[in-house]
Amino acid sequence: MDLSVNLCGVKLDNPVIPASGTFGFGQEFAQLYDLNILGSISFKGTTKEARFGNPTPRIAECKSGMINAVGLQNPGIEKVISEELPALRRVFNKPIIANISGFSIDEYAYCCEKIDKEEQVAIIEVNISCPNVHNGGMAFGTTPQAAYDVTKAVKAVTTKPVFIKLSPNVTDIVTIAKACEEGGADGLSLINTLLGMRIDIKRRKPIIANRMGGFS
Repeated sequence: MDLSVNLCGVKLDNPVIPASGTFGFGQEFAQLYDLNILGSISFKGTTKEARFGNPTPRIAECKSGMINAVGLQNPGIEKVISEELPALRRVFNKPIIANISGFSIDEYAYCCEKIDKEEQVAIIEVNISCPNVHNGGMAFGTTPQAAYDVTKAVKAVTTKPVFIKLSPNVTDIVTIAKACEEGGADGLSLINTLLGMRIDIKRRKPIIANRMGGFS
């Protein structure tokens, strides 16, 4: 059976792609099974500088899913390119999706321009759920203008297809999606996690140190 799909000119053997944030940088799972049975891998969200993430505990199990607040822990774009990507290439020979995060438009553009040079990276997925440090911490994905600005800046520095990963924590996701399309996005990833909280009723406090996290 032919399960191949075409994503903006990128042919994948099948549409099975572990979501960014659930699969590390991929090579960690190579000892469990042959990664090449997957269509692609969207690796962990990457920023310009290394991030150590949020304090623990970061994960809380719920009856219908889980809440996480990892905090974009990653070694930074330079180490991802010099260490994580080569390690993944040794065990995975399919197209790779690079997930990029940022706290300013310049940071998004910088990271995307860097990763654009990596041949095996076929698609760039841009996470716009990050807070904009130049706009009071409001996430880029919560206003059409900010979403448009990030998309346009990224498209100006890369030759690869760009998919924008949308936040569901908005009143009208359609206007955000249209703004990304107008900015030049080649595709959309629906969706990032929903905000959630789990309370430890004995301690009368949230289980997660960050209080709130992404529910999935």
